[in-house]
Amino acid sequence: MGRIPASTGTWIGIILLLIMGMDMARTSAELENKSSSAGLFWSTAKEEGDLVHKAGPADDSTAASEDLDGGFSSLDGMLQWAIGHSDTAKLKETAQDVQRLSPSELKQRQLELKELVEKLKMPSDAQLMQIALDDLNNSSLSLEDRHRALQELLILVEPIDNANDLCKLGGLVVIIRELNHPDTDVRKISAWILGKASQNNPFVQKQVLELGALAKLMKMVKSSSADEAIKAFYAVSALIRGNAAGQELFYTEAGDKMLQGILSSPGVDIRLHRKAVFLVADLAECQLENIDHTEMPFFSNHFFLKSVVDLTASTDLDLQEKALVAIKNLLQLRTTEAVVFKDFCGLGDALEKMKQQLEDLMLEEYHRDYAMDVEGLRKEVELIFQAKLGKGVRVPT
Repeated sequence: MGRIPASTGTWIGIILLLIMGMDMARTSAELENKSSSAGLFWSTAKEEGDLVHKAGPADDSTAASEDLDGGFSSLDGMLQWAIGHSDTAKLKETAQDVQRLSPSELKQRQLELKELVEKLKMPSDAQLMQIALDDLNNSSLSLEDRHRALQELLILVEPIDNANDLCKLGGLVVIIRELNHPDTDVRKISAWILGKASQNNPFVQKQVLELGALAKLMKMVKSSSADEAIKAFYAVSALIRGNAAGQELFYTEAGDKMLQGILSSPGVDIRLHRKAVFLVADLAECQLENIDHTEMPFFSNHFFLKSVVDLTASTDLDLQEKALVAIKNLLQLRTTEAVVFKDFCGLGDALEKMKQQLEDLMLEEYHRDYAMDVEGLRKEVELIFQAKLGKGVRVPT
């Protein structure tokens, strides 16, 4: 990455030379007709330190600034930065030194300084990603530097264009390889990167799935490290949400058993419970939106449904809300049976207990608004449940 030189005087000289050269290098005759400031003037005494460039209609600095632009938005931006970090007396002295240069000397200095500015240009996001990937491909890289490279990629892949560029750079292969690293944090951040890159991005989803990362990520969900498991589950969700091929592969890899195992285990980190039940709600919603597709058998599995209903007994309002959304979607599927929800899952009793709990919470000012919102959702679920019970044992297909 380009760095600002330690001496701001260096930058001042560079910028003054480049800007003044645009005016001074035209002809020596023009130089004689210029004011003593040679295209630069001092403003009022109050602002004596502010050096401003006069740009007329025929000024060609715009084109030049586009060529020289690096870490600054424009050459003018570079000038303003240099002025703002300069000493007034030194700035005047530098300007006078520049004015003493002959046109040929100025021309030569311009060429030299242009090369320097090019070297100092800020690299693009793609270049930064390539640098990080090169680091990760270095077998002698320290663990600390490996973490740093991964953290940089985690930030860079946020924009969808950058995520696509990561694919084109061959970065997915590198990141997926890091899922096998012995260090927990390396595996965790790598999974996180894949999740971010895949989020709502069919192009990346397809590449990651074809590289076989889903099965590895699903195994990582069982990690003894809660943070690793959560980031791996995040990546799994990002890969299959809104992706039919990803969902089919997820089911083939026994994703339903993975979900049920998480939902039915009281010792699992509550953050993983939330993510798992949220994914269930999303998968059921996807099924509702694609009514022509055959519904997956696990949606009507009695034990699976009970594991979702049991989450309504949690004291965590966020988890309760997510469980209600999942139950709402599951109730509307063709293959789920109302009597199973009633007799095997105990949904009626669960909804009644939740009602009492929410009424108590509504007495507390801190929880009132949120509890009222959850109660509205609970009532909606209760109405759907009662309507489905009224249709008989099974909703007609």
